[in-house]
Amino acid sequence: MRRVTKIAAAGVATAALAFTATACGESSTESGGQNKGVGLAFDVGGRDDHSFNESAARGVDKAEKDLGVGAKMLTAKNNETEADREQRLTSLAEAGYNPVIGVGFTYGKSITKVAKDFPKTTFAVVDSVSPGKNVDSVVFSEHEGSYLAGVAAALKSKTGKVGFIGGVNNALIQKFQAGFEQGAKDTKKNIQVSSEYLYANNDKGFNDPAAAKEKAKGMLDRNIDVIYTAAGQSGAGSIEAVAGKKGTWAIGVDSDQYQQPGLAKYKNAILTSVVKNVDVAVYDVVKSVEDGKPLTGTHAYTLKQNGVSLATSGGFIDDLKPQIDAVKKKIADGEIKVKDTP
Repeated sequence: MRRVTKIAAAGVATAALAFTATACGESSTESGGQNKGVGLAFDVGGRDDHSFNESAARGVDKAEKDLGVGAKMLTAKNNETEADREQRLTSLAEAGYNPVIGVGFTYGKSITKVAKDFPKTTFAVVDSVSPGKNVDSVVFSEHEGSYLAGVAAALKSKTGKVGFIGGVNNALIQKFQAGFEQGAKDTKKNIQVSSEYLYANNDKGFNDPAAAKEKAKGMLDRNIDVIYTAAGQSGAGSIEAVAGKKGTWAIGVDSDQYQQPGLAKYKNAILTSVVKNVDVAVYDVVKSVEDGKPLTGTHAYTLKQNGVSLATSGGFIDDLKPQIDAVKKKIADGEIKVKDTP
């Protein structure tokens, strides 16, 4: 039976994990000394994308620390097929990992198929909905968090021009675009918002920092002074470009990118980040399996339930807190309806 539960955000601790290259070119880590625990299948970019995958990994870190479970993590490559994803998920399930979690919408179809073959294993998929009876489908209100980013961008921009860069032009990333554009325009009617994508239909868009860097440079050259990038690991390239031009701001995504060690030299250019609590969702499903009450159905992590939020690290939006808090309350109360399509 499908249901939607309210999830409260929780802090997670990050533990160091050792990665080794496998024969097929994937990266993996295994701990706990036994063939048991959580199996995590990353999207392209892997754990060290400083963004989406990293957030999921933090949930596993917390489960390892708090619950004592083992873990194995495998990473997708660019231009994969459904067969590649199915094999990755199957290998984790066959090895006895439970739950098996696919990080990213690209795992939607493969989770549905593989879950049927392992009815006693709990599967989970992030950013997609699967009809499987033994699947936990995790979705987020990215458009609502992005609305807040649009508010911040409009209030911080000095040129009256802000930009959005998406990794791949698909329905999921369009949610980020839609919320950002609406938030900016609701805040300042005359704000100019430019939205562009790295790729029309290629998951490489989440693993191509060079392309994002060039796209951001183009925007900066047009006097756009705040750029929000929703493109996984590619976003690091955009942030680097923004950090190279004084007086401009980058907005991060999925993780609090100001806090990411790999982006430390650019952190003073990161205005804020739209945080998706993927770590909380991952921990929730792992704990449910450990408790013998595995989560299944669709679970929505919304702004009202703190499933998405706007990071305040660095203190760069402290002066905007009253406006942002007021808007957040209106969204939570339903007074502001945020569009999920541009």
